[in-house]
Amino acid sequence: MLTDLFLKFREASKQMLLGTIVLTIVGLVSISSVSQHQDMNFVNTTYFRQLLWTIPAFLTMILTFGISRRNIYKFSYPAYALVILLLLVPYLGPKVAGTYRWIKLGTVHLQPSEIAKIFIVLALARYLSNPRLDINGPKAILVPSVLVLVPIALVFQQPDLGTSIIIASPVIIMLFWAGVRPFSLFLIIAPVLSILTAFHNLSFGIWATVMALILYLARPKLVNGVIIYFANLFLGLLSPYIWNALEPYQQKRVMTVFDPSLDPLGAGYQIIQSQTAIGSGGLLGKGWGQGTQTQLKFLPVQETDFIVSVIGEEFGFLMVLVILIIFALLLLRMLRLAADSDNRFSSLVIVGLAVLFLAHLFVNMAMAVGLIPVKGLPLPFISYGGSFLVACFAMVGLVMNLGINYSD
Repeated sequence: MLTDLFLKFREASKQMLLGTIVLTIVGLVSISSVSQHQDMNFVNTTYFRQLLWTIPAFLTMILTFGISRRNIYKFSYPAYALVILLLLVPYLGPKVAGTYRWIKLGTVHLQPSEIAKIFIVLALARYLSNPRLDINGPKAILVPSVLVLVPIALVFQQPDLGTSIIIASPVIIMLFWAGVRPFSLFLIIAPVLSILTAFHNLSFGIWATVMALILYLARPKLVNGVIIYFANLFLGLLSPYIWNALEPYQQKRVMTVFDPSLDPLGAGYQIIQSQTAIGSGGLLGKGWGQGTQTQLKFLPVQETDFIVSVIGEEFGFLMVLVILIIFALLLLRMLRLAADSDNRFSSLVIVGLAVLFLAHLFVNMAMAVGLIPVKGLPLPFISYGGSFLVACFAMVGLVMNLGINYSD
């Protein structure tokens, strides 16, 4: 068995493994800078704990790499059911940091939503790869939507808006990859755009015009087209109620994206400090442990949400660019493996996992420079977080495993 695993490993993408290791090292170096002045024993620092988490992370990658494709497919639905139960477990205990995100096992805190992302992709891929599925029938959209909405509802109530968005991110791309018609995908995206554009009259007017043009070109049945159009307009009119349903801190985060000075000591503080840190680093940075925003603790949650701000300040724009290039190479490699796969299920899983990585990368980077509201999402392989690191390595193991064309 070990021989077979070794032979498979030789076939796997060495580029992916190398990129993963480099990003993990960059993360450890950055976290070591953040934790060097922590007033605690070395074994309790974030750096040492992250270093320890690399061991189960690598073991998990090897485990997911060694599982046969047949078993991954076979247990996709049971794994999805298990993870739904795990998402309910935190609600049975006390809050941790004001949320129900973690399962406490002694001194270790596990975040089931990190694992849930993977199993949701597996369940979606299994359903969409069914050869008897009518890919342009209503079930092709309805069932995947339900599979995603159930965990999203549980995670959103934790509350964890950022992870809820990440869980939803692979659905549209996986449906497109499976062959669902573009007009069907439009029906999914349209309500979201109707809600977002409704906050600005001109934007909503432009979107209403574009929507009418798309419906005209798609030429659905007249009754269906009218229902779709006016249903989306109605959703836009409901936007004020949706806005009021958000927590006050979530509203502040959205508003401070457009103007951080609205609350410079509150919701806008994180964005202002992050932009200051990245801007002060320049091209080459100030050097390891020399970042003023980082070392003087002006920069908040620097080992997780704003780790890229630490890197930008201490190692400069060039290091941030190197990180982006490595991620780009990894994502391109994943798409290549998906396109070349001889198995529909494997191809869909790889695409779904690639979207998860891309969503995390985009949201974390965009959040750090103030392009989007602060979501509280880590950067893959680099940010501090044991559950997240294990989940990232598990995804790499799955991609390398399913990217190999072999018969089960």
